[in-house]
Amino acid sequence: MTEPTPLSAAPRVPRAEASGRLRERARAMAAGLAPAAAANGAGGLWVNAWPFPAVVVSAFLISWGAECAQFLVSQGMALAILAWLQALPEFAVEAVIAWSQQIRFMTANFTGSLRLLVGLGWPLIFGVAAFGCWRRERRMMTRIHLDEEHCVEVVALGPPIVYFLIVYFKGTLSLFDAAALMAIYLLYLWVLKRMPPRETEEIEDLEAVPRRIMRLPRRGQILAIALLFAGGGLLLYAAAAPFLHSMLRLAVYFGVSEFLFIQWVAPFLSEFPEKLSAMYWARQRGKASLALMNMVSANINQWTMLAAMIPIVYSFSVGAPSSIPFDEMQRREILLTVAQSMLGMLLLANMSFHVFEAGGIFVLWGVQFVRPHLHTEVTIIYFSWVVYELFMTLVVHKRLAALSAFARVWRTHGARARGLPAANR
Repeated sequence: MTEPTPLSAAPRVPRAEASGRLRERARAMAAGLAPAAAANGAGGLWVNAWPFPAVVVSAFLISWGAECAQFLVSQGMALAILAWLQALPEFAVEAVIAWSQQIRFMTANFTGSLRLLVGLGWPLIFGVAAFGCWRRERRMMTRIHLDEEHCVEVVALGPPIVYFLIVYFKGTLSLFDAAALMAIYLLYLWVLKRMPPRETEEIEDLEAVPRRIMRLPRRGQILAIALLFAGGGLLLYAAAAPFLHSMLRLAVYFGVSEFLFIQWVAPFLSEFPEKLSAMYWARQRGKASLALMNMVSANINQWTMLAAMIPIVYSFSVGAPSSIPFDEMQRREILLTVAQSMLGMLLLANMSFHVFEAGGIFVLWGVQFVRPHLHTEVTIIYFSWVVYELFMTLVVHKRLAALSAFARVWRTHGARARGLPAANR
């Protein structure tokens, strides 16, 4: 596929003809990314306007469902369910690209999606939380403190990131890698299943809608939560492709190239529900850590299940079990993404997220966004920061807070797996 010429470089044509070309370009790009959306055509104002409020409503429904679900299962498990529902658009886009066998585009979309979550999503959560704190209390927030149980998500980030170093060195992503990544994710869910639900006393801290749901009888709670997840998921499924298509037409109008759209714009749009949910929680008192774990859960989902899906869909498309070969440019994209996520994991390993850390990863993301040719330099900075964090954690402080917290949490709640009585938990 060739990159489309920016509209500003195109020769002057009559307005009607330009509008027709715009529709055709949008339809052609959508056919490669979201076939269902392309089939709908350009449509009128309502056709292009309704997906945005639908996505917003679906994000709130799913968020309310997750808030309530944390009182029935562990908060981590509720966030894992939430991450699956929110990731539907991203999985759909990546599957279509993998089916088309365009390796440079599938790598661009996958790595761009992960780098957006850490480089933009995490600092955005901190910014919203800090603004909410200032508005409520007129004080500057300098750190988001994680709850002890959040150590599970922090620790779970490590294995898939380290595994992708193996993928980088061997230069391929195979069905064996897919099986290994899925095994990592299933192990993560197995641990989450043994974590306890939230205490009922915390129900009073909820917003109005989830608080009313949790005051229902047990059966009413389960039914309401199921309806919130199902309704939000179905609405998101229905709106995702039209939403992507509507934003795609805007990207084409402003002359955005296919590669830039696939690496940054499409992931931003497909992750929009996750960002909405996270912002909804980040603005509330005491919910910033929940918002951050929403993003971390999405990171784990994409490093494991989304990455595992790519060679599976690719093999079906080829018609035989196949590995995806990466060229040097694609390997550099993977290494840069690994370096950023590894740094993010280490920054959270002290069970907090500082304003300088949020600012630092945002600046580095901004540099690679504005100056994409600086791949090598930014990667070196990321790994240098990783080495510094490891030195400070293991040599100076001589402890890794997330691992210590995980050991305590597992001793307390992991006893379920060993069948110990409740008194020992």
